[in-house]
Amino acid sequence: MSLDAFIAYLKFEKNYSRHTINAYEKDLRAFSTYAQEVFELGSIDHVEYTIIRSWIVSLVNNGVTNRTINRKISSLRAYYRFLQKIQQIIVSPLAKHKALKTDYKVEVPFSEEEMHTILSEIPFEDDFEGIRDRLMIELLYATGMRRTELVNLKLTDYHEGKQTLKVLGKRNKERILPLLQATTEVLDQYLSKRNELEKTVDSSFLFLTKGGLKIYETLVYRTINKYFSLVSPKVKKSPHILRHTFATHLLNRGADLNAVKELLGHSSLASTQVYTHNSIAELKKVHAKTHPRSKE
Repeated sequence: MSLDAFIAYLKFEKNYSRHTINAYEKDLRAFSTYAQEVFELGSIDHVEYTIIRSWIVSLVNNGVTNRTINRKISSLRAYYRFLQKIQQIIVSPLAKHKALKTDYKVEVPFSEEEMHTILSEIPFEDDFEGIRDRLMIELLYATGMRRTELVNLKLTDYHEGKQTLKVLGKRNKERILPLLQATTEVLDQYLSKRNELEKTVDSSFLFLTKGGLKIYETLVYRTINKYFSLVSPKVKKSPHILRHTFATHLLNRGADLNAVKELLGHSSLASTQVYTHNSIAELKKVHAKTHPRSKE
């Protein structure tokens, strides 16, 4: 089946996370069910755009947001690109589709004060899990890496002498991230505690549970949410917000956009520019405060 081949392609060639693969599969199976029930199609490999358009209309009528619909169509678009790649179809049925308009959604980063409170004032337990949790926060904020990249870090990715981490990002693209002295200190503490574990089942991975198993993405999310709930009133407290915070704080302090792009592992500047709205707000403050013509 083409769908099974596509899922295998995402897993083994694109190296996508389990969470991402599940999202793609869910969207594709939902469309497949719709096409079968409404149009009696046994396969979605060769469909007309009118069928996809009909699905979009049904989603809108059921109250699904434009943002969610665009994400679902993105899954379909990736599937038909794959079918083109394996020469099962010539033209994608979505070739002329335009995304639905959505309101711009601003992600609110943590403030420098909130980050200082978390890393300097919150008492982490002086045991394996406490130091591991602190290291998660330190690494996400100090490097801007993605949650799935953190989960998949290997012991051998840490170069102690150079104080760097090798990260495997999207599309199997490797990048080397510099580590701050404060981060390496916590990392060394963690490694010491890790060596004291009674057993390490997934010994090649850097981050483990107390039982010696590789950590999982939900654990990372729960950890970030748990600690930041102590210091931040923000509704969204997730690993991605820490990535957003990393980029925003660097840009606010004058970092070059291209340098931030490389640190984040983005393939294009367009992806990095979504983080610039906060730095622009900061520039406005400086401009209003320091320009001779300002009334402030």
